[in-house]
Amino acid sequence: MPKESASQTAGPYVHIGCVPSFAGLKGRGPDLGAAMVTDATRGERITVEGYVYDGAGAPLRDALLEIWQADADGLYASPAETRGTADPVFTGWGRQPTDGETGLYRFETIKPGRVPWPDGRMQAPHLSLWLVARGINLGLATRIYFADEAEANAGDPLLARIDPPSRVRTLVAERQGDTYCFNIHLQGPGETVFLDV
Repeated sequence: MPKESASQTAGPYVHIGCVPSFAGLKGRGPDLGAAMVTDATRGERITVEGYVYDGAGAPLRDALLEIWQADADGLYASPAETRGTADPVFTGWGRQPTDGETGLYRFETIKPGRVPWPDGRMQAPHLSLWLVARGINLGLATRIYFADEAEANAGDPLLARIDPPSRVRTLVAERQGDTYCFNIHLQGPGETVFLDV
């Protein structure tokens, strides 16, 4: 059975179902994934923000993004985590829409710790990211790495598989103070590397 047909679309209904308060539905409380940290969450507080650009270079104002990540010690808030107990006051998962006027997205989170690759090699700190928007029938998956982790990035097993290596830069967020800037390009010469997961 095919995964999609030409009539399927992810939006605008994705906002009504996934971020109803953002979509203007009142009385629902905060949208799931809106807050990832509390004052008690361990780790370095960071902001990750950016834009999702279409093939013409225009920011998408109807995209929805989700991130998954390890806590500051490199542990996941998941029943499948067997290496220890993740920070109980960190969700490890966030969901944010792009701003309807500007197209900017923003996550308030913590810098993740390193996690092992299946063969035991350590991966560089990263966020796993999924995005959907009108016209994107199947969600796109990618990762966000951090420019100030150059040594760890150089040994990351996933980054080492990207061919040509010059495209690695499309997965690296630049730091400006406590904020990492990560723009996503759906097409064009600077197209972000997307993962087949």
